[in-house]
Amino acid sequence: MISFEELKSENINKITELMVDFYAIDNYPIDTEATKRNFEYFIQQPQLGRVFEIRYENEMVGYILFATLFSFEFGGTIAFLDELYISEKMRGKGLGKMAVEFAKNFAKEQDYKVLYLEVEPHNEKAQELYKKSDFKTHHRGLMIYKNEKNII
Repeated sequence: MISFEELKSENINKITELMVDFYAIDNYPIDTEATKRNFEYFIQQPQLGRVFEIRYENEMVGYILFATLFSFEFGGTIAFLDELYISEKMRGKGLGKMAVEFAKNFAKEQDYKVLYLEVEPHNEKAQELYKKSDFKTHHRGLMIYKNEKNII
């Protein structure tokens, strides 16, 4: 049985462990103490977005993180599906497909005009999953500017 539950403060250590595993896939740096503080802040600021635990048989096996903003181009609030992760041991059971459907339904419930996401170029399985769930490759590319003094 799969469920999607908003992150509870008492589960921040576990979700941080999952995030460490996720970031390790592409060797992204992560400061676990800063991440825990960020989760504490984030879950107290619902206008910033929402984070959900993905639970399978009552065990947290992944998470979904939405970040929100207002877009004039799309005429309202949009969301960035900032992260969707399922632990390696739970892959291949259809949880990813269910998580994407949950994300799409949640976006509709929240009246997000658009749900954006990014996928690593080498992650062909994720790209295929999203394409099968009606996500399209956008004609624009992402660009980034980092204020280095504020980056962890």
